[in-house]
Amino acid sequence: MITDPTQNRVDEMTAESANTHRSAGSSRKSKNVQSKSNQKFNVDRERIERAVREILIAVGEDPDREGLLETPARVARMYSEVFSGLHTDPRIHLKRVFTENYDEIVLVRDIEFHSMCEHHLLPFSGRAHVGYLPNGKVVGLSKLARVVDEVARRPQVQERMTETIANMIEQDLGARGVAVMIESTHSCMTMRGIRKAGASCTTSAMRGVFRENLSSRAEILGLIMNQSR
Repeated sequence: MITDPTQNRVDEMTAESANTHRSAGSSRKSKNVQSKSNQKFNVDRERIERAVREILIAVGEDPDREGLLETPARVARMYSEVFSGLHTDPRIHLKRVFTENYDEIVLVRDIEFHSMCEHHLLPFSGRAHVGYLPNGKVVGLSKLARVVDEVARRPQVQERMTETIANMIEQDLGARGVAVMIESTHSCMTMRGIRKAGASCTTSAMRGVFRENLSSRAEILGLIMNQSR
């Protein structure tokens, strides 16, 4: 059988073209996926504004009166700010660690925060106390406060917020022990419903030795409550 060299060359060029096309397609797809993952989420402020305007009408207000004209836009900007934690990863603040031969408690007390109860979309505010027992690695103290701040900026319940912070520190720092305590007041029970002004809520999450060892647990709780050992 006689082969046609011209036909063979055409076949080779066709195969090369197909491979190049597939490679370019895969490259474009990879770049598109990467681009999407790097895109910053944009809150739909116009949608929030429309919703706020409807709420004002529903409760019997006039959204076109002078004092309320800019309210929908203000609320939209406010939600963009107080819910910004939905679109950030607080773990990024725990990536930069330092090797230190230190094996005692590290505690940052009285970290002020403001969050939003997911049940009524009313704020709860208070203080977080975050402590851990290093396992050869420590993190900058301000990073613990940044983690609290970013976790707080999302709709949630206090119990979940406490657990989330503790889990992040335990997993990302590899700490031998983690203790998180949050004390706060909730608008949903002080300004509405039961209306008990002055009532507060305390939650805690213990990990590692602070959960397993009673004396270690007592030590960290004593430091949090500012008691002498």
